[in-house]
Amino acid sequence: MRNYQNKLHPIEIALLLALALTALWGAWSLQRQDQLERKMIRLHVIANSDEEADQALKLQVRDRVLTLAEGILRRSDTREEAMAELQAALPTVEKAAAEEIAKQGYDYSVKARLEPAEFPHKTYDGFALPAGEYMALRVVIGEGRGQNWWCVVFPPLCTTAASDRNETAIAAGWEQDDLGLVTEEDTGYVLKFRSVELWETIRRWLGK
Repeated sequence: MRNYQNKLHPIEIALLLALALTALWGAWSLQRQDQLERKMIRLHVIANSDEEADQALKLQVRDRVLTLAEGILRRSDTREEAMAELQAALPTVEKAAAEEIAKQGYDYSVKARLEPAEFPHKTYDGFALPAGEYMALRVVIGEGRGQNWWCVVFPPLCTTAASDRNETAIAAGWEQDDLGLVTEEDTGYVLKFRSVELWETIRRWLGK
């Protein structure tokens, strides 16, 4: 008599197929996340505290830094070029932020750095970004213990009109798949975010 004990049952086969599909989906999700992170630089302005005056100051510094950064990055066609330009301009960014702080009547210190930073899932006007680690121009005011403000400085998605946003992103090296992930034109982007963020969490838990 033939031995059937080592044969897989249909339920076991289905579970193995589901695990395989899940692994493939996870790999795709992580690849999409990595590709997206490598195509942008975010701006992260951190207030001295949560007091109303410090939060108002944060926005004044944000406006000053955004204007300066956009002028600097007009010469950049890729994220690598943008990073090089910003790295060289960090003293200028700090000086501009310090001037704005003094102009508003404060004597807080300020530090500008270009470094990886963790960001939560964030929804803007017409697009959203999944949580993850992104390269960021970080401007820390004073003790840096207040609520922060973040956006995308390269490409300048947060200061570009919604009608021009896709063109701006494409010019910076984005593809249609990238736009489909982050814009509201793709109604499934929230579900995609959850998948991307889940697998990003698992990867970090496993130590990559």
